[in-house]
Amino acid sequence: MTKDNYFPLSIVNCPLSIKKMKDVVLNNIVKTYNKGKVKTVNDVSFSVEKGELFGLIGADGAGKTSIFRILTTLLLPDSGTATVGGFDVIKDYKSIRSSVGYMPGKFSLYQDLSVAENLNFFATVFHTTVAENYDLIKDIYVQLEPFKDRRAGKLSGGMKQKLALCCALIHRPGVLFLDEPTTGVDVVSRKEFWEMLKSLKQQGITILVSTPYMDEATLCERIALIQNGSIMTIDTPDNIIKQFPDKLFAVKADNMSRLQHALRNNPQIKSCFSFGDFHHVTMDNGKLIMDNLEKQLIESGFENIVIKEITPGIEDCFIHLMNHGQLIVDNGKLRMDN
Repeated sequence: MTKDNYFPLSIVNCPLSIKKMKDVVLNNIVKTYNKGKVKTVNDVSFSVEKGELFGLIGADGAGKTSIFRILTTLLLPDSGTATVGGFDVIKDYKSIRSSVGYMPGKFSLYQDLSVAENLNFFATVFHTTVAENYDLIKDIYVQLEPFKDRRAGKLSGGMKQKLALCCALIHRPGVLFLDEPTTGVDVVSRKEFWEMLKSLKQQGITILVSTPYMDEATLCERIALIQNGSIMTIDTPDNIIKQFPDKLFAVKADNMSRLQHALRNNPQIKSCFSFGDFHHVTMDNGKLIMDNLEKQLIESGFENIVIKEITPGIEDCFIHLMNHGQLIVDNGKLRMDN
């Protein structure tokens, strides 16, 4: 049953041999659009361990949603193979649809049904009841219960998010796919949501989450950084940060636009990109150049200059792997610099 891209996808009694397998495996997956002219997923391969919280990290348009739709059998790959819970995404699509949960980026539940009606409907679709699996969603649903008779379309963003998660879990899936689940949600609700995911992971559910938010990347056990349909690296957040090769500095002054132009045209600067109130900069000789840089900026008429060495974050590593591509970080979210 589908509704505006929402596909309720319950646990299957798998043999022990399947349970010991990796829960998600992709091998050389390719997906194109416009008769092959646009390659959205470009030879993607990775695997996710059973019970792992795995993040697919990239800006909008990087290919995250296409990968999730392939894994949930809503989209056919052009080539390559993929399995979820040991089931092939093409041959065994019915088994996958009954054993996974999927929460798309866009709220797609039945807006005219109440909270309780939506939850009961999706439980019925999977031949179960809310009471049978209530223990799995209890900590989430208690926050919704005061509004159980309210239409879903009248809920706040954070409450819609919680309802969608309950509906994706009500059949007790083995693997849970969350496609940008916190986009457009306030900071407090985002924090609450990730606390919920930690609790779900403790119950043995394998979780794949896609996000453009860099602070959320650090909450995953492993992450894959993706851009233009290609995986750039896969590792733990800490290991990716440790591999950043240069000293990193944060620089700001009164005229940030002119400052960026000056920094990018300075032959001693290796890279410069926008990051909130600062520009993040790498230099050939690190601190040896920092004092000279401040002097140069003063001579160029800049005022209120701040230059400080900082520890790289996931976003810095992401942009470095892109060979300093045109990305910026806007309120902690990766987006293309237009």
